Amino acid sequence: MADIDDGNERVVERTTVVNTDSGGGSGAIVAIVLILALLVLAYVFRDNLGFGGSKTEIKVPDKINVNVN
Repeated sequence: MADIDDGNERVVERTTVVNTDSGGGSGAIVAIVLILALLVLAYVFRDNLGFGGSKTEIKVPDKINVNVN
């Protein structure tokens, strides 16, 4: 604090601090919960979405015909 003396009376500077914390972190928490919920739903419905199944079947032909001109 700074004291200012203008001759007749003593004036003291005062600073008021206003805390304007509005709790902005709640949006990040909601976003994280939403992402986790989407990941869980994707895992539960992975068969319907085509991300995996009970078996993988690969068909390879017995012979390949190649024509050379």
